[in-house]
Amino acid sequence: MSYIEELGIAAKKAERAVSGISVGAKNAALKAIADKLAANKELIIKENARDVEAARANGMSEAMQDRLTLTEKRIDAMSEGVLQVMTLDDPIGEVLGGKDLPNGLHIVKKRVPLGVIGIIFESRPNVTVDAAALCLKSGNVCILRGGSDAIHSNKCLVALMREALKETGICEDAIALVVDTSRQAAGEMMKLDRYIDVLIPRGGGGLISSVMRNSTIPVIQTGEGNCHVYVDRFADIDMAVNIVDNAKTQRPSVCNAIENVLVHKDVAEQFFTALAEKWNGKVKFIGDEETAKYVAVEHIATEEDYRKEFLDYVIAAKVVKSIDEAIDHINAFGTRHSECIVTINLDNAEKFQQSVDAAAVYVNASTRFTDGFEFGLGAEIGISTQKLHARGPMGLEALTTYKYLINGKGQIRQ
Repeated sequence: MSYIEELGIAAKKAERAVSGISVGAKNAALKAIADKLAANKELIIKENARDVEAARANGMSEAMQDRLTLTEKRIDAMSEGVLQVMTLDDPIGEVLGGKDLPNGLHIVKKRVPLGVIGIIFESRPNVTVDAAALCLKSGNVCILRGGSDAIHSNKCLVALMREALKETGICEDAIALVVDTSRQAAGEMMKLDRYIDVLIPRGGGGLISSVMRNSTIPVIQTGEGNCHVYVDRFADIDMAVNIVDNAKTQRPSVCNAIENVLVHKDVAEQFFTALAEKWNGKVKFIGDEETAKYVAVEHIATEEDYRKEFLDYVIAAKVVKSIDEAIDHINAFGTRHSECIVTINLDNAEKFQQSVDAAAVYVNASTRFTDGFEFGLGAEIGISTQKLHARGPMGLEALTTYKYLINGKGQIRQ
């Protein structure tokens, strides 16, 4: 029996116990996890430093190093995220509907956990804690498989969380980590449909595509964010510059950061001049020939550039003739994550929100708000870019399904 199968068997055994845990017991465990993280900042930072040092030696970009790095402030945020999940209403057992049939059968539709959730993700240690907390609160068991870049951080975080579970009387196997970060182990995990009910990939396009191609487990597609801001001809230029700056530079390595800016031709010169002045070389432009008239571009953009998730201080730009051209471009090149229009024209705002195919469509606000914490969901397991089961930031309800409970008095079907 392989190591991965052993993890699956242990998780499946834990499922029954975890699904029946009371709200009070779940909240006590989450409080213990939050306290454990807060009390062990020095240890967490020490283990994380090993990952960051290795990443730097391997030539990881600064933006990606930032995504990997844990600071006291970020650990506090993780701990606070767990406490927020603790305070959320428990969705398990919620009655979603019911009816009495003419034949006397009584039917109730009730919310239940998904079961065992596998999460495959890249170099973001905060995902380890967010995912575990949400799975626990929603009565699920989780098997976490992070990237090799964050292995020391993840081992430390999971060990602390398992300690908290043990101290509060909950099966430690409710939270498991795949410590084998090889591709072979990941591939084996994707075939573990006997034990894992749902697989959620979080990371770049390569990871998500690999999981979608190779998994025999149902997959919820998340994460890849080729996001846009469209600066309309009716835009407030100062507002547009501030939104684009925030959406691109506040944290460029995350999926809700923008990778593209589309600008109406009537305001292109004014907007690009103001944006270039604000950035002062901080962000590199790639753009079409029209864009090159107003700002220096690294090269003329190709279709590949417009599809790329840079996750860095690089942006692809395009000048468009109309809002319809902008919408068509977004629907052709976007990943259905988060899109924004900057405009004071109500008709254009409504048209954009109705016509753009994305999980989150903004008017006059940064795409950086597409986040479970910001949406009031507590932490999030990921941002779904598909349409079935869940879409957008996935909180507790997205980690549940339902079943029908039918009570009778001896009825048989004729």
